[in-house]
Amino acid sequence: MTRLTQHDFDPEVLKLFDQYVHGQLDRRGFLSQAGRYAVGGATAASLLTALSPSFAATVVAPTDPRIKASYVEYPSPNGYGTLRGYLVQPANAKGKLPTVLVVHENRGLNPHIEDVARRLALDNFIAFAPDALFPLGGYPGDEDKARELFGKLDQTKTRADFVAAAEVLKKFPNGNGKVGVVGFCYGGGIANYLPTVLKLDASVPFYGAQAPAAEVPKIKTPLLIHDAEKDERVLAGWPAYEEALKANKVDYQHFVYAGAQHGFNNDTTPRFDEAAAKLAWQRTVDFFKKHLHG
Repeated sequence: MTRLTQHDFDPEVLKLFDQYVHGQLDRRGFLSQAGRYAVGGATAASLLTALSPSFAATVVAPTDPRIKASYVEYPSPNGYGTLRGYLVQPANAKGKLPTVLVVHENRGLNPHIEDVARRLALDNFIAFAPDALFPLGGYPGDEDKARELFGKLDQTKTRADFVAAAEVLKKFPNGNGKVGVVGFCYGGGIANYLPTVLKLDASVPFYGAQAPAAEVPKIKTPLLIHDAEKDERVLAGWPAYEEALKANKVDYQHFVYAGAQHGFNNDTTPRFDEAAAKLAWQRTVDFFKKHLHG
């Protein structure tokens, strides 16, 4: 079956889907507005189904013998009390390795983010992907239900949970003491936030909300920022952020991927852009290797 891409959808439908995913439009609103773009036997409901993630395939299988993966819990006294996440390590690691905190989108720890953590392990990193939804029962296995649950989180506590996760990695027995973070969408916002409250060794936000300009002077972490050309919502905040980054001499790189949509790295949806994702991921791995080794 031919894989659908962004080019199979009217650009206005993609905008409506982005609004739906980020809570600016409910399901009924999406179906009502998307119906006018349904042609050739399609319906608004079928458009929504086609745009939603499919977790049928993975890049690195959970049972891949090159990795060892488990779900672990740690205390988070300033957050929700207990932090749970997916920990993935290379199976035959030699010596202490760099660690990477993986922060999911606004649906919790779904199969795609677990796959991302496994990919990092194959590049010889220890990856830890917390589930922000753990206090509410964990990722429910349904993206719509996950998004609904996500809106019920106390973000002050959730952010504290991610701070706790980074602190765990700093002291992780098999780690070398170096910690990087990579996050996507909501997680990209966390990857911009954490360097304002912690000294990390590298941070890679994918199309995430920028930190407020007033917080930028606190950033002492090198940043590698990935954005999509067609992501008007996120790019609207870039000029002020860039001005603050430059004014405070923050070490950063910013790449905007031509023709790409918000979510272009997520290979479970039609918004996936293979060329942009491949380039952004290679830059990410190289960036981590540069800043987290030694």
